Amino acid sequence: MRTRRYCMACDLKDDPKLIEEYKAYHATGNAWPEIPKSIRDAGVVDMEIYLIGNRLFMIMEVDETFSFETKAKMDAENPKVQEWEELMWKYQQELPWAQKGEKWMPMEQIFKL
Repeated sequence: MRTRRYCMACDLKDDPKLIEEYKAYHATGNAWPEIPKSIRDAGVVDMEIYLIGNRLFMIMEVDETFSFETKAKMDAENPKVQEWEELMWKYQQELPWAQKGEKWMPMEQIFKL
């Protein structure tokens, strides 16, 4: 199976209490079971999220079936995913250059060894 990698960024609100709550929601086994299922169903093979300060960095490995458009459509039609996304907005905020309501933004690769 051939995969592609996407790297995405998002900011959290710069509040230590909220950041700790966000980390707790994402700790192993704490995400609602419908969330990892919806991610896998969209063609995401693996996903990791890293944090420094209030900046999040996500690495997604996706299979050939994945597209951002299909994932967005699937998410829009899934009430549990919508509930999760609404909850996560308590913690997340747009990057300074994002459009209104835009969360995770693709990062440009500028170096590869």
